Amino acid sequence: MNHEALLAEVRARALALPNAAEKLSHGSPGFFVQKGKFFAYFWHDHHGDGRTAVLVKTSGREEQSMLCEVAPEDYFIPPYLGPSGWVGLRLDGRAVDWAQVEHRLRQSWERAAPPALLRGIETP
Repeated sequence: MNHEALLAEVRARALALPNAAEKLSHGSPGFFVQKGKFFAYFWHDHHGDGRTAVLVKTSGREEQSMLCEVAPEDYFIPPYLGPSGWVGLRLDGRAVDWAQVEHRLRQSWERAAPPALLRGIETP
């Protein structure tokens, strides 16, 4: 799947979340929730790294480290956002587990959403 098709898949899943919207951020598509807090970015060949990935928030450095240690072929610590606990989930070079992508997008969205929006939203 080429990077534009991968972006279309990520976009459909990210924008299906409540009050989600998209805008470019530093040249890459970013997805944010009410009041502008980003919960995901789509990166393709960022600074020539050759990767296509979706970047999402984790619960913190511990979860970030665990994901990268357990599945280094899937997860990496992205530049700039890594120190804040974000991970990159690779979408290139293999069959994408879209259920995993949806799960990570949802968790990241929950971390960015304001409490008032979270109240009354069912979590699967």
